[in-house]
Amino acid sequence: MQEQPIHVQTKDDVSIAVWKSNPKQSNGKVVFLTHGAFSNRQIFNGIVGALTQNGFTCWSMEWRNHGESEHSPSKFNLETVAEFDLSATLNFLVNKQGLKSFDCITHSGGGLVLTMFLIKNPSYRASIKSISMFGVQAFGAGSKLKNRMKIFAGKYVSAMLGKVPSKPAGSIENSESYHTLKQWFDWNLKKNFVGEDGFDYREKMKSIQIPILSICAKGDHFIAPKEGCQQYLEAFENPQNKLIYFALENGNLEDYSHSRIILSRNSEKEIYPVVLKWIHESASSKSKA
Repeated sequence: MQEQPIHVQTKDDVSIAVWKSNPKQSNGKVVFLTHGAFSNRQIFNGIVGALTQNGFTCWSMEWRNHGESEHSPSKFNLETVAEFDLSATLNFLVNKQGLKSFDCITHSGGGLVLTMFLIKNPSYRASIKSISMFGVQAFGAGSKLKNRMKIFAGKYVSAMLGKVPSKPAGSIENSESYHTLKQWFDWNLKKNFVGEDGFDYREKMKSIQIPILSICAKGDHFIAPKEGCQQYLEAFENPQNKLIYFALENGNLEDYSHSRIILSRNSEKEIYPVVLKWIHESASSKSKA
């Protein structure tokens, strides 16, 4: 696997790192990946390796303030990443690299920013054959009272500190600012998915009819529990969508955590093949349609 970074400039003048991973022998297919909070492209090292071994070319975008992307001079939130970082990257891939057909893989907040972007930029939907979401939810983590109390406490402590510490999130990047993740706390406490200007993303999610595979795990108690992932997936109202729950009780290798579900030896053994199959099946069904 060969990697090379390319930097694209956003409309608010921030340089975003986009990494291209080339296979030794290409099958002509492309996958776009974007990570979530407390993370960078390294969270995809395992699955990018599996994809390139199977002939896929991969493009991985790093959010501003993450990995090799430039640090923003001003505060930003999840909508900022969707509106500027993702917009600049997909414009580069589709309109300058000429990618007219590709699949997407997201982890955590990466799925939220992709959802928000596609809602407000419908012209890009036709280019995407499928989406695989690892641990993605926005408004259902507080379904159980115990979790709701944790979210409320997490918001309060983070507001006091001005940041959300990275270690409790089990991550590989530095702490996130409270401003960046305030929306996530509020969405889960209020059980909505509303932008700063009052725009209702949850109401518009059904406009995205791209086949979506949602992967969740028993060990992901706080960030993306099964109930939250299921509610998020159901909001798209697409019968083609599929949720898979990984747990020891279902015969899987472990009760994966929020990070191990995407990057671990066990996920490489039993989850990556599921994603590859989903990509293949989505391509087949789309060609028949």
